[in-house]
Amino acid sequence: MIERLFQVAAVVLSVLAVYFYWAKNNDGMYVAAVMAAVSFFLSIRFQVKERNRLREIEDGRANDVAAAESSES
Repeated sequence: MIERLFQVAAVVLSVLAVYFYWAKNNDGMYVAAVMAAVSFFLSIRFQVKERNRLREIEDGRANDVAAAESSES
């Protein structure tokens, strides 16, 4: 859910950067573009973190099943 928040922030800040560029406000454009890039990469970070968490849970369950099967033999 939080990755969506960062994705929306990245889009809004990108639009704001374009507006500042159009208005010839280079300082505002720079700040908005940097913040948009940071928001984008934070959204990617949270996606990867969640994917890794789910993978660890799946691996843990697979290891538990394999251990249970080997102990039954």
